[in-house]
Amino acid sequence: MVLADRVCKSFGAVHVLEGISLEVERGQVACLIGPSGSGKSTFLRCINHLERVDAGRLYVDGSLVGYAERGGKLHELHPREAAKQRRDIGMVFQHFNLFPHRTALANVVEAPVLVKKARRSEATERARDLLDRVGLADKADAYPAQLSGGQQQRVAIARALAMEPKLMLFDEPTSALDPELVGEVLSVMQNLAAGGMTMIVVTHEMGFAREVADQLVFMDGGVVVEAGAPRALLANPQHERTQAFLSKLL
Repeated sequence: MVLADRVCKSFGAVHVLEGISLEVERGQVACLIGPSGSGKSTFLRCINHLERVDAGRLYVDGSLVGYAERGGKLHELHPREAAKQRRDIGMVFQHFNLFPHRTALANVVEAPVLVKKARRSEATERARDLLDRVGLADKADAYPAQLSGGQQQRVAIARALAMEPKLMLFDEPTSALDPELVGEVLSVMQNLAAGGMTMIVVTHEMGFAREVADQLVFMDGGVVVEAGAPRALLANPQHERTQAFLSKLL
């Protein structure tokens, strides 16, 4: 589903990604871990072309992301074409980014109606189903300010799912939550994984990574230092940088 081939990204003189190569199969969950500044969030943003890559190639479901290749050269897609690609990729951020003046239901309905031109009645019915799926059927008419952080993040997940994505990206979705609210969001994500959704998750939740992920990837300094089966990597990391990082978490 996702193929990254030697992806590089710099911001000025700062090299954030230095040749990231990674494969995520359809239906797999990959968790990215590593210290702040290691490039995890930037890599996620490159996958849906919120950031341009400077070198390398990224493919989602066999399609080159953000570019067309002609005559051996890459040409960046028109923003409208890039936006079409992005419809198939759901992304959930650290902060919920809900429309504060719209109810939970309206937040979920908006994108399918405006972007996919879905009938409002059908989009509303699906939105209610999605809110029920994330355990918020009774909060459809509540505004974001009336919801807890965990509830807002679950609305954000429902909003991403409303576009019927083939891939879901999660950028530290629990980092802005109080500890007692983390479990309710992770539970929703675990159910998504069980349903076969392909997911790439930037997280510090090692328990989630151990139980749910098919692949655990440790990044540091803009490179993949070590990757493998979560239980094996957590129990016996091979690289000293991985060992030092995990010793502070486990």
